[in-house]
Amino acid sequence: MYYYVDPIGKFLGDWATNVSVGSVAVRISLALILSAVVGCERASKRHAAGLRTFILICIASAMATVADVCLMQHLGITVPFISAAAMIGIAIISSNSILFSSKNQIKGLTTSAGLWACGFLGLLIGGGYYTIALIYFVFLYCGLSFFPSFERYLKNRSNHFEIHLELTDISYLRDFVTTIRRLGLKIDDIESNPAYINSGLSVYSISLTINSKELKKYKTHSEIIEALGSLEYVNHIEEMT
Repeated sequence: MYYYVDPIGKFLGDWATNVSVGSVAVRISLALILSAVVGCERASKRHAAGLRTFILICIASAMATVADVCLMQHLGITVPFISAAAMIGIAIISSNSILFSSKNQIKGLTTSAGLWACGFLGLLIGGGYYTIALIYFVFLYCGLSFFPSFERYLKNRSNHFEIHLELTDISYLRDFVTTIRRLGLKIDDIESNPAYINSGLSVYSISLTINSKELKKYKTHSEIIEALGSLEYVNHIEEMT
């Protein structure tokens, strides 16, 4: 039977792979440093969960794994119930960062997933899997830092998008619908936003599909929205992400 031996742990020696005061200090320090890097990336983009939240999630899950390892070694327990309970708790905490804005937009979904993923990072570190943890961290950080711009590019070139629309009066809705159809856009769905009932504005969430070949070839979502925003009866318009 093959047993995994962590290369970094093997290099450091038995003290790093076994549970001791020194190894626990190293694991908690590593969890703090790596989660702080992820937390700084999230905080720099002004997301709901920032530096301290990511650190607490990661070191808590690391300590949960250390506790499970101790129980398994000294009491013969085979089920890592503390780690399982920690991940359930992290899932509950991370789900609370998901919010629905007044514009019918879901906010905090990536941050929520990031917290949950950071919990797994803590589990790996707490279990003494230093090499796997570092590899996992690199992919986690790249996913959070470098892919958003590529994702925005793909979304901006998609044939389908949603907009938040504020009209100065409900009577202009028909004119707006006529205009976008002439541009080569198809309305897939339109909903009135009740959050703005007493604002004096007529506010909608609209799903659109680009039908015109010219628009598909030459225009991005931002350019289309900028053109629609120039209509005199449009108070505000933006793409929903």
